[in-house]
Amino acid sequence: MWTPKDRALVGDYGSGQALSDDQYRLLEPLIPATKPGGCPRTTDTRRVLDGLFYVVRTGCQWRHLPPPPAFPAWPTVYGYMRAFLSAGVWESMRHHLVVMLREGAGREASPTAAIIDTQSVKTTESGGPRGYDAAKKVNGRKRHVAVDTQGLLLGVLVHVASIQDADSAGDLLRRIKPLYCWLRTVFADSIYNRVAALLAVSVRRAPPGNCDPGW
Repeated sequence: MWTPKDRALVGDYGSGQALSDDQYRLLEPLIPATKPGGCPRTTDTRRVLDGLFYVVRTGCQWRHLPPPPAFPAWPTVYGYMRAFLSAGVWESMRHHLVVMLREGAGREASPTAAIIDTQSVKTTESGGPRGYDAAKKVNGRKRHVAVDTQGLLLGVLVHVASIQDADSAGDLLRRIKPLYCWLRTVFADSIYNRVAALLAVSVRRAPPGNCDPGW
């Protein structure tokens, strides 16, 4: 049921639910403090996160981010996004949430199995390097994703779509293996049939057309 509380969370711009107090308390310790000797931070990082979620949910251009007081100015939000990316903040948040959710479900912090797959999407030249995926007939970039058996994101690698899945699997697995020391098995479809896909962990291939996440 739509309530005034729901409307307050969504806001005037329909950006979807803003961070609740409990959600922000989980992320706040992972936000780096200002550098020693620098000016005190005057930007509300909670509003920065809300602005980033708005961009992700709506897919709008940075310059179309609603201006203050809805969110901080778009150059500020973009600047924090790039700075936190370089500092590894987003990766730290992702890993922290994965561990927390796994332990909350009564599982070990590190999964023993992962599922990998790719998705090719069309992009423009202005967005960066791109390539042609002959199998999908898509000119753009490819997202190479690893999740655990609950669907929690363990890692993602983005590259031109012309790189074959099996050829980039080793890079993805080497990225996530140090974070999840008990990872032993990766479930994948039959396209991962090259030596590169066997690096770091053992790979068990699912039958063609079998998309059951329990495989």
